[in-house]
Order: sequence, then structure tokens, then C-alpha cells
Amino acid sequence: MSDAAQPTAAEVRAAAEAVKTALDRHLAAVESRSGEDDPGVYEAFNQLAAAAEAYDELLYDRYDEVTPFEIPGAEDALPPYTGPEEPNALSVLIRRDYTVVEPQRLLAQAQRVVAADDDGTGTETAATVHGALGVLFGEFEPDEIASRHKEFGLEEGDSTLWVTAADDPADPGEWLEAPFESADPQQVVCRFDVSAVFDEEIGDDLDEEDDLDGELELDEDEDLEPLDR
Repeated sequence: MSDAAQPTAAEVRAAAEAVKTALDRHLAAVESRSGEDDPGVYEAFNQLAAAAEAYDELLYDRYDEVTPFEIPGAEDALPPYTGPEEPNALSVLIRRDYTVVEPQRLLAQAQRVVAADDDGTGTETAATVHGALGVLFGEFEPDEIASRHKEFGLEEGDSTLWVTAADDPADPGEWLEAPFESADPQQVVCRFDVSAVFDEEIGDDLDEEDDLDGELELDEDEDLEPLDR
């Protein structure tokens, strides 16, 4: 970047002050939150992420320096909300991924469901993984399968939940043929993601700390060893 296009020191300072203000607002929102899904905390988080990102960019452009922290999800943040201020309707979009890790357990559970049926129909359907999945998801609610996934031979993957706002509810049957094509990120009121990636990042940090502790313990042991005379 040329010197003429560089931000001024005053602009960098103003961005830093904006981060401090956003930090105070985020803490205040957390301290006064009404529950785990408080929209005020969500909004304050996004404002803090935006302020921190702006400051980081200006700091780098002006001084070739970066901040020592990173706010998770800042790069993947939703676009600005443009939906109705007072929604009259909402849609909840949920995606949950699973891996079939124990096919025999899956088949056995589906066969139990079929066997409990009075007429006993569907035995052949439950004999394949494809058919067994249809039997189980037809019998149990998705939330129950999520809570009992191990019983069904499944392993959880990533999941996401989007709450989208609308002025009016959709007409009956309007979107059934393509239920997810009309999802507009700018209509999302709130979003909640669960991913093994987050656990892996935490695990990596813990592993690094364990390695460091091991090195420190080794150094201490070496200090305690008597010197050869």
C-alpha cells in the first residue's frame, strides 16, 4: 500500500477506541443476558468482531502489525440483517450430519421397529442400510435420533441451525419441493453451529500446553539431579 493510501495514526486510534467500546458493550450484554440464546449477546458479539477486524486491518496497513487475538467465526460472519424488524413469521432450518459407523446396529434397530408393527410389514425394507434409515427416521423424531444416535449406530458430524425471519408465513406446500433453496442469509435472525473443528482447535491448544508442561517438568527434574563431583 502506498503512503498516500495508508490510514492515519488518528484513524488507527479511533478504531482501537471502537474496539474498547465494543468490548464494554459485549460484556454488558453478557452480564445482563436473559438466556443462552440472548439476541443481544449475539448482536454485541458481531459488533465486537467487526470492530476488531477493522482495527486489525488498519493496524496492519499503518504499522505492519497484527493483533494477538482472533475472534472465531469473524471471517464467516453472516451478512448484515435486512429482514423485518418485527417478524410475523419465522423458519427454522436445521442440518445435522451423521456417519453410519455400525451398520449392523442400525439394521437391528430398524428390524425391531418393524417387528413391533402389528402387521409385520417392512421386513425386507429394514434389511438394507438405505431402508433402515427410512424406517428409523420415519419412526423417531430428528431430535430423538440426535440424542440417541449411538444406539442407532450413527456418529455425529457437523450441525447448524438457522432461524430466518419473514413478514408473512409461506403458503401451505409452497416450498416443499425445494425447502432450502430460498434460505437468504440476510434474513437470518440467529445461527448456531456445532463442529468437531472447534473441539480439534481446543484439543490442539491443550496438547501444546501439555507438551510445554512436560518440558518444564523435565527441566525441573534435571535441576534436581545431583552434580557429579
